[in-house]
Amino acid sequence: MTATNRLFQCMSVLKRLLFGFAAMGGNYPSVNAANALPGRAEPLKGISEVHAVNKNRMFPPFPEGTKSAVFGMGCFWGVERSFWKIKGVYSTHAGYAGGYTKNPTYQETCTGQTGHAEVVRVIYYPDQVDYSTLLKSFWENHNPTTKDRQGNDSGPMYRSAIYCDDETDLELAKQSAETYQKNLNDRGVTGEITTEIKLDNVFYYAEDYHQQYLHKNPGGYCSMRGTGVKCTL
Repeated sequence: MTATNRLFQCMSVLKRLLFGFAAMGGNYPSVNAANALPGRAEPLKGISEVHAVNKNRMFPPFPEGTKSAVFGMGCFWGVERSFWKIKGVYSTHAGYAGGYTKNPTYQETCTGQTGHAEVVRVIYYPDQVDYSTLLKSFWENHNPTTKDRQGNDSGPMYRSAIYCDDETDLELAKQSAETYQKNLNDRGVTGEITTEIKLDNVFYYAEDYHQQYLHKNPGGYCSMRGTGVKCTL
């Protein structure tokens, strides 16, 4: 096993054991713009410019006609893999969004003091895959009724979230939540959807070792577990 693979395996364990203290009854502090960690002016460095799976661009400019969608579904490792497999997706990026800290690190985000969620940004061709298809994948591949928790991962950084670029996508996302809530209820799932849905186009890249993690480390940790209920979009 290479040193890089050993690092990936260690990160899989640390992610659950060191940063998930809320799962054992702990509490994360309330965070707002005034008390969030300050972060830094410069973006994180050392991130590859080429997607490890499809060899497309990781940074703008992206091809003309593409759009962006941002989803939080728990640990971003498995989430990113679920989206890069969809035909019509140009590129996927693990990162942080929805909070206050500028250019946060993974360690900072895991404290809960940045306000960010772990997310995946999806760059896609809307003439090949529509936003509703991405939303369907979002709803079916995690449990949106478990607030701030997916599988073994617990804390506000693992919350269910959809961050939209424009009002059109925002309305579609809200409508899809209503549809999936009915789907859940019809199947006897009584929990209420807790997904944060809002306009927010600020995205910060995660460190390079998080990008396409499960391609680089196929046996790595993945917390994705859906409810088993289909979304009828």
